Amino acid sequence: MVDVEPLAILALALGPGIFWTWYFYHRDKFEPEPAALIAKIFLLGVLVTFPVAFVEGFFGLFIASSLIMGVVIAPIVEESGKFAVVYRFAYRDTEFDEPMDGIVYAASAALGLASLENVLYVFSAYVTSPSLALGTIVVRAIFSVPGHALFSSVWGYALGRAKFAAPERRAGIVFRGLALAMVLHGIFNFLLFSADIVAYAMVVFILILIPGLWILANRNIRDALDYGRR
Repeated sequence: MVDVEPLAILALALGPGIFWTWYFYHRDKFEPEPAALIAKIFLLGVLVTFPVAFVEGFFGLFIASSLIMGVVIAPIVEESGKFAVVYRFAYRDTEFDEPMDGIVYAASAALGLASLENVLYVFSAYVTSPSLALGTIVVRAIFSVPGHALFSSVWGYALGRAKFAAPERRAGIVFRGLALAMVLHGIFNFLLFSADIVAYAMVVFILILIPGLWILANRNIRDALDYGRR
């Protein structure tokens, strides 16, 4: 049996969120955002987890199906919470001055929420055994934690594009980006939920959805950076 101190588990649980925040931050090659503002959005992403959990719990009082909660309610509530952080605290900031900024701030808020979520999942596993906690850290570091950033980068890119689009087009751009992020988040959760029942679900998850999310994110980053060069 592996014996790992709780503080070490905490550090390991927080590590993926910090690493992926650093990763997305450094994808902004031309005009990186202030580190203090990135940290602020990350911490606000942590804090928004509490009202998000409250709203999800409220819906859970009326919806008994864990499938509906995980595939429909959670994606809508979580992406809305992360979006609200960026829209309220970064979108109007003068530092938000190119489309790439939307992706960076969206990823930061998403990874704040994902970090607290990760800590909760990891310590729930730790109660059973430290070995299970370590396994949970590895799996979530590869899939679930960056997954939050990948979903949110979709509406982050849309928010960045909308800021520099004609006023009459902005709402439509943002709505489509946010809706797509929620749908992708729902598909992600559905495949994970189905993996215990249908073996092919995990194959689709690993070989199609995850690579597809990265391809979409990299395409959006490339397009946003191209805009920034103009």
